[in-house]
Amino acid sequence: MTQSAVTEAPVTGVDPPAVGRDLRRRWILLAVGLTAALVLPWFIYPPVAMDIVAMALFAIALDILLGYTGLLSFGHAAFWGSSAYVTGLIATHYGVPFPVAVIGGAVFAMILAVPLGYLSVRRSGIYFAMVTLAFAQMVYFIGYQWSDLTGGENGLQGVPRSFFGIDLVETDSFYFYYAALPILLLGMWAAWRIVHSPFGRVLMSIRDNTPRARALGYEVEKYKLIAFVLSAGLTGLAGGVFAINHGFVALTELHWSTSGEVVLMAVLGGIGTLWGGVLGAFLAVMLADYLASSGFHGIDLVTGTVFILVVLLFRRGLWGTVRHRWLVRQQRRTAAAGPAER
Repeated sequence: MTQSAVTEAPVTGVDPPAVGRDLRRRWILLAVGLTAALVLPWFIYPPVAMDIVAMALFAIALDILLGYTGLLSFGHAAFWGSSAYVTGLIATHYGVPFPVAVIGGAVFAMILAVPLGYLSVRRSGIYFAMVTLAFAQMVYFIGYQWSDLTGGENGLQGVPRSFFGIDLVETDSFYFYYAALPILLLGMWAAWRIVHSPFGRVLMSIRDNTPRARALGYEVEKYKLIAFVLSAGLTGLAGGVFAINHGFVALTELHWSTSGEVVLMAVLGGIGTLWGGVLGAFLAVMLADYLASSGFHGIDLVTGTVFILVVLLFRRGLWGTVRHRWLVRQQRRTAAAGPAER
């Protein structure tokens, strides 16, 4: 069974009871997800909880390209890091509320994505991945050399958390978590709307059969470019919140390794499933935080081993495998009920 067949199964409309069950399942998942997001800082150190949600949006934004358009980007650190720097600079020099600074960083990431995407989307496969990686390293080099603005190897320090006259740096981390959470949830909702819209269906058709999509009259490069820019904007939204959360922007946010980490999160959870990005980010951030707090220095070794095991044992990722098996089970149940009814 192809990925597209599984994706389309719940919304074919040929089995109204199945469609109703699918809608109930979505609402239950949404309720569970929102509840988990609201109670997360009560069980996890709030800054770490904020990192989980920010990285979840980062993985979801990447999955718009990887899972729904079929484009593997190794350059998304350019948008994550550049938005973090711009957000930090706006918050530092203009003293605006941090949501305004975050939006400014996201807009800058989208502007940056236009020329980079225009030159990248004309390639596909490994060539697209290498072109995006090359552009990201160019942005990293600019950030390294422009030390008067970015701080160079020392990073951008002292990023404030002003929230309409309230200095959240001086208050408990819980306040910042709940002040920033709506921004990230709004980004996730935007990603959901993108992939469940007619535009998202076109992206999936491009992923599954590019020549056919082009033959049907779709301007493939145009759709890829729009998806690239939207993905960059959501990435910038997450990167801006990440910068405000830490009060510091390191040069590593622009490094290619950051792009590799988010690809790992997306694949770990399961590409082509927005919930997979959330699960992958949660596991990756929690594992890294646990290993770091325990004094273990081989974090990359452990995360790499986990990634290899997941790829070998769960071909569709953790969430993707569970979702696929559930859908197959529902389709078999529907197929078995059909002859009985007749």
